[in-house]
Amino acid sequence: MSRATSRRSRPSWPRRSSCPSCTTCGRWVTDAPVLPPLDAAATDVDALADAFVRTGILPIAMCGQAPDADVSSPDADVRRAGVELLRAGVRFAERLGADQLNGVPYGLFGRPSEPVAPALLAESARAVGAVADEAAERGVQMTFEVLNRYEEAAINTAAQAMDYVAASGSAHLGVHLDSFHMAIEEADSVKAVRTAMPRLRYLELGQSGRGPLEHGAVDVPALVREALDAGYRGRWGVEAFSRPLAGGAADVLSIWRAPYADGLALARDAVGVIRRGWAESIPGRRSHRLARATG
Repeated sequence: MSRATSRRSRPSWPRRSSCPSCTTCGRWVTDAPVLPPLDAAATDVDALADAFVRTGILPIAMCGQAPDADVSSPDADVRRAGVELLRAGVRFAERLGADQLNGVPYGLFGRPSEPVAPALLAESARAVGAVADEAAERGVQMTFEVLNRYEEAAINTAAQAMDYVAASGSAHLGVHLDSFHMAIEEADSVKAVRTAMPRLRYLELGQSGRGPLEHGAVDVPALVREALDAGYRGRWGVEAFSRPLAGGAADVLSIWRAPYADGLALARDAVGVIRRGWAESIPGRRSHRLARATG
């Protein structure tokens, strides 16, 4: 499960959750956990929503598509079913009390075998845009994640994401970038962030090896600094996977190794890395000077 920070410009960790391990972590816990894809029919939605209210946690829900419900399918009936699946996801998010719906709404997740035909991608964009507008009326921000070529063929770069947003015709559809995927697809991750900035609603930090942010090919503090300097004030997420902890998602996401064993240690590492980026940013330096002047 990834975690998202609040919408303020500075990453913050103000609330504790009801999870015992999270309460142990205390101030390192964020206030907007991203939920895994949940089956609404198998979930006690009211109990889960009540737990979020009682603990002061604002969840982020997840949506996707299925082989028989896919807005990018050449079959019109399957596309219509895909739209209804997305609408069900919006209703589910609303019932949970979520104000944001992340995921892959534009097509099937999984290793692709061929590119998506432009005409079908356009159909997908129009359908997702319409649902994003409906979601906004319910107070839910709909976003879509940009994935690498091994997980999705439709949208792999920030530039493609912005083209998709334009094709959607929606004023509300948002973009979700992830530094793990950007490290594979983008020539310049900072430029990608700037490209998506007008619609960037979620910026996820993931290291090249899927482990702690401190170790890997991605310069996370620099990305945090540059994103803040470019004006990003949306939510942040941290994503990492370790095979013993990933459960059924390990095989789906090709998590074959165990880059960490302690989730709390990973969270503390992430906080330190993000704080370094914040401290080096223009807003961070300004805040530090203000604190010194008023302290």
